[in-house]
Amino acid sequence: MSDNGWMISTELAARLRDAGLVWTPVDGDQFQVRAPELVSDVFTVSTMTIEPRVYPTGTILGFNGTTEWALDSVAIEDALWLPREDQLRALLRSTFRALRRTGDTYEVEVDLLGETQVVSDPEPAEAYGRALLALMELSR
Repeated sequence: MSDNGWMISTELAARLRDAGLVWTPVDGDQFQVRAPELVSDVFTVSTMTIEPRVYPTGTILGFNGTTEWALDSVAIEDALWLPREDQLRALLRSTFRALRRTGDTYEVEVDLLGETQVVSDPEPAEAYGRALLALMELSR
């Protein structure tokens, strides 16, 4: 579960990445650096502090200005995107049908290849993420 309820957990983000979710960083995106000493830190892409720099060899996330530790840049492969609820909903595109709250649970209803599927979780972002993962797994 995420700390703020708007983005997904690290575990689900890793599963989505492994399933093929591609990240093109934009302002406001949140991510973690895949390094043991930074596992609890969440960073936000912002042209003021952290900006994506695209090169022919790949994308890096450049850290601008002063930071508490010396980190100039990180290859996008070493960052784990933590998509927000709205980004996950947008990625579901036309498969998304509804979000409902039932008690302490959120249900995301999607149309997966003509069949209605409901994915539930106490966090709406997690429910959206799990629905997206189901869609990606069907598309393989």
